[in-house]
Amino acid sequence: MTSDTPRMSGTPSTFSIGGDYRVSRLGFGAMRLPTGPGSDRGTAIAVARRAVELGVTLIDTAHMYGWGANEELLAEALHPCPDDLLIATKAGITRSGPDGWAHDARPESLREQVEQSLHRLRIERVGLLQLHRIDPTVPLAEQIGSLHELQQEGKIGHIGLSEVTAEQLAEARQTADIASVQNRYNLLDREHEPVLQACEAADIAFLPWQPVAAAASGPAPAVHAVATELGATAPQAMLAWLLARSPVVLPIPGTSSLAHLEENLAAADLQLTESQRQRLDRTALPA
Repeated sequence: MTSDTPRMSGTPSTFSIGGDYRVSRLGFGAMRLPTGPGSDRGTAIAVARRAVELGVTLIDTAHMYGWGANEELLAEALHPCPDDLLIATKAGITRSGPDGWAHDARPESLREQVEQSLHRLRIERVGLLQLHRIDPTVPLAEQIGSLHELQQEGKIGHIGLSEVTAEQLAEARQTADIASVQNRYNLLDREHEPVLQACEAADIAFLPWQPVAAAASGPAPAVHAVATELGATAPQAMLAWLLARSPVVLPIPGTSSLAHLEENLAAADLQLTESQRQRLDRTALPA
């Protein structure tokens, strides 16, 4: 491979989560969508619908996002969902005071939250249910076991984890099959590189959240340089790097702007050369 050979030309554009949900590798994170009344809500609904129109087949939400309001918004925008659309949600976090939250992955709490998500999303089964955080007060095997019971009952298709270590992932897999992991990860924040490597080895989907967050504070010169060469923005270059990083990586950039949505999704068409990828690989958080 020469230094100017496109890196992504042979990179798959889809990934099969759990072996049966084939989704486009660039998804959409719904967390930023405003859920209140008024014109902002109308825009949020338009953004969700436009994402699907543009080929997004994986949308990420959570019970914690607006304490159910985000799920309700997606149902309002997309119900009945297309057959190829996977809406992934999360459970295991409960409200604590007006602005706080707390872990709660007790079996009865997980069951209640899953039931609520089914009702709010207007579906009979959550295709991908992610444990939002591991509850330190409940044995991990008990938390995963509870989700596995719901899976056997047909209320969950696949089980995912969020913000876990490679060791926790391995422990969870002793109780049930794990289809995905969602950890914070981007070009400038690679703390969870060992988790990504574990996911790649096991063919588990890795959903990096905040995939371009570091761009807002000023990306490294190499990012600007590569973006200029591509005729793209810095966030687009960072998304292209994630897609080239591993075939199991499924970024879920979020936005409440139609223009920003289209900009993000256009990153799927970028092709990094080997030289560009290597230069971005060497980019790290500033000292």
